[in-house]
Amino acid sequence: MEKGKTRLLLAEDDRNLGNILKSYLDAKGYSTKLCVNGQEAFDLFMKEQFDFCIVDVMMPVKDGFTLAREIRQHDKSIPLLFLTAKSLEEDKLKGFQAGADDYLTKPFSMEELLLRIEAILRRSGHTTQGGKMFTVGRYSFDYNLQILKWDDQEQRLTSKETELLRLLCENKNEVLDRNYALNKIWQDNSYFNARSMDVYIAKLRKYLRADESVELINVHGVGFKLVVKE
Repeated sequence: MEKGKTRLLLAEDDRNLGNILKSYLDAKGYSTKLCVNGQEAFDLFMKEQFDFCIVDVMMPVKDGFTLAREIRQHDKSIPLLFLTAKSLEEDKLKGFQAGADDYLTKPFSMEELLLRIEAILRRSGHTTQGGKMFTVGRYSFDYNLQILKWDDQEQRLTSKETELLRLLCENKNEVLDRNYALNKIWQDNSYFNARSMDVYIAKLRKYLRADESVELINVHGVGFKLVVKE
């Protein structure tokens, strides 16, 4: 996906509607990937980086509620908007229970969809240019510029360090699953890539050692945890 743009995962089984939405959102400056069923969307989510998910509720293979719950198991902070033909209150409640940030009932206008996306991105701390700032103890992490700052110092990060630190920040004080991180950043969880990730974890741990309230720990057999004592 194009660097600098907000990256959208669109899961919509109606190909005509999906293509129209993708073309419209791309024209508005987003970078959109379209999937036509829930399983395809989840597989792509595990392989690539996204800033926002738009999920149709009624989809084959895996429905939107199931997809949302599985996404939330791996990323608790990514914004998620449901699209549905249903307007029943119980379906809306089920959507929010599955982890949705908002709910849009079909038919809807393109302008309303765009406004909803922008509003959710503002609330969640994402910018509409795909950037994000994180605060980790005394550190500030600029994802777009790939810079970690503390006191009067700054560390420029490699692309892999940047993506890994972002996942850790988005799952702060929660366990970041090792295989999830490998599939997200390296697109493969091979032994070689796993050893490579360990090297990057060691580098990030070194960068973060100036603040005693911040700790990057290994969770044996599971993954890593960025612990920040408030």
